Amino acid sequence: MSGTIGSNILSHSGTIAESAAGLNWVSDVVTASTVTVEAGNGYWINTTSNTCTITLPASAEAGDNIVIVDFARTWGTNKIIIDSNGLNFQGNADTYTVEYTTDGQSVNLIYSDSTKGWLPLEDDVAALDHIPPPTQRAAFAYGQVGSSSNTSLKNLMNSSGVIASDVTGVGTARRMISGATYGTDKGIFAYGYVSGNVNMSNLMNNSGVIAADVTGVGTARRGTGSTGYGADKAIYAFGLAGADTNLSNLVSNVGVVASDTTGVGTSRSELVGVRYGGDKAIMSFGTIAATKTNLISNLGVVASDTTQVGTARTAPGAATYGGDKAAIAYGTTGSVTAVKNLVNASGVVGSDVSGVGTARNSIAGVGYGGDTGAFAYGTTGGTNYVSLKNLMNNVGVIAADVTGVGTARATLASAGYSLSA
Repeated sequence: MSGTIGSNILSHSGTIAESAAGLNWVSDVVTASTVTVEAGNGYWINTTSNTCTITLPASAEAGDNIVIVDFARTWGTNKIIIDSNGLNFQGNADTYTVEYTTDGQSVNLIYSDSTKGWLPLEDDVAALDHIPPPTQRAAFAYGQVGSSSNTSLKNLMNSSGVIASDVTGVGTARRMISGATYGTDKGIFAYGYVSGNVNMSNLMNNSGVIAADVTGVGTARRGTGSTGYGADKAIYAFGLAGADTNLSNLVSNVGVVASDTTGVGTSRSELVGVRYGGDKAIMSFGTIAATKTNLISNLGVVASDTTQVGTARTAPGAATYGGDKAAIAYGTTGSVTAVKNLVNASGVVGSDVSGVGTARNSIAGVGYGGDTGAFAYGTTGGTNYVSLKNLMNNVGVIAADVTGVGTARATLASAGYSLSA
């Protein structure tokens, strides 16, 4: 191939409706890795499981029209490739590779003549403007239970904030692991430390069942920040890999972890990630001398550092509340603390609020019940692990300690799951 023609996303707000109105829309959704299309038709292309090569007709007349649509908003994960089948595409010979790689894209092709060939009249992206529904339940899993003992224990929490007793773990026992929600109602636990850093992951279904290890993708590290973003995706960023890094790895809406993305922001570890504003996220605090924040767009793009207010600290927890806000609480400054900082719906971190509950670090936080949050487990120093929990209401107020919930441990992970209470 002598070149690549990529997506050409137009900034206008037009739709494909006018030229698509006379099309014959093929009712069967295309899920195969190859399909040959015909002029006068519209096609729904679902690349959830694989890329798809779309072969255009071998001959065409001026005005011939074909429309292809990203059915499942997965072209960003599994692209489509257009084979112009001997005809030109945008004035370029068939020796060029034509790819579309953006979620939610629709391509409206018109044939012009033998010189220009097929032209994309429009290749707009349909905005995904709905906010993901909140998860109702959560899981706390993995962590450290002794001076050098890891665990894969799991404790499920219901939509009322009640944490169940221990469930025997699945997957490799490890600590300094991170969790996040993906696919709107499922969870993922990834990275961590066994006897060295690892990059394996374990998916959790919408019933709270954790699956076996998945071979790792990306740089092995521990103490990453993790959070959901967009409607149904997740991201892991930063972490310790020999030295602190600022790498990131996106997670698709089917739980596939992507390869490393070159980092943005100050390298650090033992930070937290959490959603805000419904579909965006923030990474904050960690092993640095100053308070640094990195906002994450609803497309998973990590922004450069913003210096925030609040006491700099390591290994806090974070949880959503109120539908579009978050709280970052607890951690260590060298001494454990229970201080709290609220994050508003625009991603602005507020000043310190005096803590409630036992001061501790290496704690896990998570949203539950639709609009409330919880902070659980942790250490009050060294191997003084606790099994305390503190529930947070829908205006960000953290309640007093509740004792004795499962095996005491620290450096564990949490993830929300299930849309059913």
